[in-house]
Amino acid sequence: MNYWWVNQNKTLKFEVEGGFLWSPKTNIKGKRNPFYDFMKEVKKEDIIFSYANQKISHIGIALGEAYSYIKPEDFDGQVWDKLGWKVPVRFFKLDKALIPKQHIESIRENLPNKYSPLRASGDGREFYLTELSQKLGMQIQSLLDGEVEKAIELYKDSDLDISLSDDENNHQVEEIEQRTDIGPTEKVQLVKARTGQGIYKKNLIKVEKGCRLTGVKDSKYLIASHIKPWADSDDFEKLDGNNGLLLSPHYDKLFDKGLISFKDNGDILVSPKISKEVIHLWDIDLNANVGQFNSYQIEYLGFHRKKIFKN
Repeated sequence: MNYWWVNQNKTLKFEVEGGFLWSPKTNIKGKRNPFYDFMKEVKKEDIIFSYANQKISHIGIALGEAYSYIKPEDFDGQVWDKLGWKVPVRFFKLDKALIPKQHIESIRENLPNKYSPLRASGDGREFYLTELSQKLGMQIQSLLDGEVEKAIELYKDSDLDISLSDDENNHQVEEIEQRTDIGPTEKVQLVKARTGQGIYKKNLIKVEKGCRLTGVKDSKYLIASHIKPWADSDDFEKLDGNNGLLLSPHYDKLFDKGLISFKDNGDILVSPKISKEVIHLWDIDLNANVGQFNSYQIEYLGFHRKKIFKN
């Protein structure tokens, strides 16, 4: 277990509520920055001290490693590159915030000469993420008086993890970045489509108004799922709103894995590979009809039934 210190003066609310750390990959001049490079070194279950407004108010536990991700929409006011590193994190609010400056006399001797989170005065420094030595990390953990241990227990009880699909997303985003046949604007559009943001989801919402299976209409709770999978689609199909469904997360998982599909008339198709337990507990209606699809969706669904659905 490693210890990290993140400065979140500008991003605390968004990152804590969203459950992530995000940084650009390079600085505004396009050069590497060690405080951004540190993102790639974070490992699952590392401890992160969240520092903002001269105090540590939250403890984070990393849920996985960094992967490429488009800049969050809430960060649009910040002058950062559009593509960066994202680390999934579960944050826990402290019962009592810690003000490191009040303990600087004991902390100072453990501050590193390079990439220190604090000045000798106890004031915070301007950077994003830095690694702490085991000695300094354990000292801050001790000053937090049991808060870290409590967060670890809550984390273990919640049994949280990131989806395996994040590894696939990372690979796909890296491939887009390396393409030379399209320009920066097209790259950003494709990356946003891959990560569920931007023009693809907007195009999809013009076609689909909600999850046809659960009735949920608020798109914040729905996955923009491609009918013809991303890997099999050309650049037009990746952004085509007709090549998609808005699905509740559990149905998105089944559709993505080919465990459900749909006939052209809207009748659901359920794979015999789904366990009876899942059908029962998720209340899957084997006779459901989700309504008519347009002619473009029907074409994409034909591909899904033929190539993806496990009949």
